[in-house]
Amino acid sequence: MKRIDSLKNTELKLICALMKNSRKSDRELGKAIGVSQPTVSRVIRRLEKERMIKEYTMIPDFFKLGFEIMAITFSRFQKGVSELSKEEFDKFRTRCRELQEKTEPEAIFMAMNGIGLGYDRVFISFHKDYSSFVKVINEVKKIPEIDSPRTESFMIDLSDQEHFQPLTLSAIANYLMNTKEEQS
Repeated sequence: MKRIDSLKNTELKLICALMKNSRKSDRELGKAIGVSQPTVSRVIRRLEKERMIKEYTMIPDFFKLGFEIMAITFSRFQKGVSELSKEEFDKFRTRCRELQEKTEPEAIFMAMNGIGLGYDRVFISFHKDYSSFVKVINEVKKIPEIDSPRTESFMIDLSDQEHFQPLTLSAIANYLMNTKEEQS
């Protein structure tokens, strides 16, 4: 698996440029990073094949799309993540997919294992209002593998357009470029 320290300068510049604006043409990208359009096209195809580039997307104004709340929900498994058998974990994943279908159009946009603050699972979800958030969180707490008393959420009011730093990938792109320059 490639990591930032193994990326060629052109690859990193291209990834960062795409993170800032994936709508640019290969010609525009080449001009921005100082290489030819065929080089950009070739590098993009290789990075897609290697799964360094997983998808192209944009970040909308979620409030304007009808979501009032973004919730970051932390939970714990009844057993530790490492204690779950593959079969138990597969059942858990199936239940999560069923939850996603059951709670649509609400959107659980990320669910990941992790560790910290006494939790080992995090969900990020978008909700049209508080009652829809409550509906989803109650369904999450019904999943047998989840320790429901150990499920807590931090809600973000998406109508507040004065956030310190909204969700963007540009900050990550700038960080990556600065890190690579410091290593040079």
